[in-house]
Amino acid sequence: MTKEIDSGAETGFDRLLQFTLPDRNARGRVVRLGPVLDEILGAHDYPPALKHLLGEALVLTALMGSLLKDEGSQLTMQAQSEDGIVSLLVCDFRAGELRGYARHDSERFAGLGANPSLEVLFGGGYLAITFDLAVTGERYQGIVPLEGASLSEAVERYFAQSEQVPTLIRSGIRAAHGGCVAGGLLVQHLPDGEEGRERLHAQMDHPEWEHVAALAGSTRHDELVDPELSLEALVWRLFHEEREVRVLPGAALARGCRCSVGHFEEVLARFPKDDRREMRDDTGVIRVDCAFCSREFLIED
Repeated sequence: MTKEIDSGAETGFDRLLQFTLPDRNARGRVVRLGPVLDEILGAHDYPPALKHLLGEALVLTALMGSLLKDEGSQLTMQAQSEDGIVSLLVCDFRAGELRGYARHDSERFAGLGANPSLEVLFGGGYLAITFDLAVTGERYQGIVPLEGASLSEAVERYFAQSEQVPTLIRSGIRAAHGGCVAGGLLVQHLPDGEEGRERLHAQMDHPEWEHVAALAGSTRHDELVDPELSLEALVWRLFHEEREVRVLPGAALARGCRCSVGHFEEVLARFPKDDRREMRDDTGVIRVDCAFCSREFLIED
């Protein structure tokens, strides 16, 4: 069923929009983060450049996570290096819940400029994308070198190498009213125009994909983060000359840190009693820090 795109639709933060171009055998996702992004970034005192990096990572995680069909499935993106200024960046998406965290060397970070490159931040390392499927219980993962001018380019390389799916990604982030706004667009070409089919014969130079990529590639960063431009209007700008564009509102997004006393009690119960005894402090309590939300939980064992 085709839904007409209203170029004057009300702008919404923290939501996804899904769309397909049936005549071009392509699908896409577009997202814009606002208050949820501020809530996640506010859990730690990140320097501005690291906020930009984590904001981009959260946008990418939401875009990729929205490709999952089953509500309980989870997408995790992890960038890691052994000797980088940023040693770990991890984000995940499940059922519209988004969370993320970055670990960095504060002293080394202080000496960087305003826009350090991916290579400067990580010094190499790798990018891992993990899909945990709720219905089958299966997990599959793709790992690629952490290369390119941005995380978006690294994720494009992941889809090209691990999934053999032609993919174009655009992302943007900017400071706004004391917080941050971030947005992103993901477009993919699917052979035979059907999701889930064999992708070994996907062609990066397929005429239909070249056409879609040229249109999607014209997206400007300021359009992705413009609160006056709705997600529907953005898609309409890009593809209004196509015969048919099908849109479907995606999940509303929320910060989804799933930490709780009960969760940590369950995790700790898997450790031998002697190990748990060594974890206790002088008062007999086990203190657990959640990196995602920067909260401490006191577990009485």
